[in-house]
Amino acid sequence: MRALRTHEIGGPETLKLDEIEVPAPGKGEVLVDVKACAINYPDTLMIRDLYQFKPQRPYSPGGELAGVVEAVGEGVEGYNIGDKVMAGIGNGGLSEKVIVPAARMFPIPDGVPYEKAASLLMTYGTTIHGLKDRGHIKAGDTVLILGAAGGVGLSAVELAKAFGAKVVAAVSSEAKGEVAKQAGADEVVIYPREEMDKAASKELAGAFKAACGPEGANIVYDIVGGQYSEPALRSIAWEGRFLVVGFPAGIAKMPLNLTLLKSCDICGVFWGAFTAREPAKFVEQVKELFELMKAGKIDPLVSETFPLERAGEAIAKLESREAVGKLVVTMD
Repeated sequence: MRALRTHEIGGPETLKLDEIEVPAPGKGEVLVDVKACAINYPDTLMIRDLYQFKPQRPYSPGGELAGVVEAVGEGVEGYNIGDKVMAGIGNGGLSEKVIVPAARMFPIPDGVPYEKAASLLMTYGTTIHGLKDRGHIKAGDTVLILGAAGGVGLSAVELAKAFGAKVVAAVSSEAKGEVAKQAGADEVVIYPREEMDKAASKELAGAFKAACGPEGANIVYDIVGGQYSEPALRSIAWEGRFLVVGFPAGIAKMPLNLTLLKSCDICGVFWGAFTAREPAKFVEQVKELFELMKAGKIDPLVSETFPLERAGEAIAKLESREAVGKLVVTMD
């Protein structure tokens, strides 16, 4: 079988398409014939050894996939050969077949295409955990979302609206703003791509405050980081929650005096560790996502698909912050 693997530390250009043996599932495992694998920000970090987890090389990136059960290992119950499944596995998805722990799999809901199924767990899973467990979202809240047109950003727009919040989408272009509006955003703020000086940063903070309203943002959902985090923190409401999700623009250095002045919290959102530490709660949240999808309140936007041999292009596009919605690698 073919697998796109990393053999050395580096960017997507270092990935190599290898021919390797088909693995056999062990106890509690399933062999999945992969049909689609979504690209996520951790994929860009892992191959550069910049992520919290550093798998032993060579390995395939890709932690979010959908496919068909091809073989079932000892002790696995509830899954049979031919079942359509989706899974979050950390890495390994950019291969034609992959071993998946049965505990990390879910049946694909009826009528959901593989590309959309592969785009649900990590993005919407991160966001439902972030908004509910870390942000304590409630109806009537105002949520400011940085990077609102990406896969995780759009999941935040849709879920925040589903939970009854007002959504302010912060994006880097008018085109991305339109995408966020189509997903349900109430207000859009365009932030600059170029480096901001103090005056520009203050101006952006003012734009965030104007869009959020006089009370500010009850929740800031920061997927971007870098120079955008401080202006967003300045627009937070009294006792607001600033959720740290990702850093494609760099890791921000926050002035902690602002947390005192707003009596606000800065909270980390580490979905991968959450799923391992609280598996039962994770399963319940996935069930809730299925219900929201069935009700038409969430619908992953797959903007572009790539064949396996071009998966490096998808990773590069996400890394350069050019992606809108989800980028998905398909095997057929």
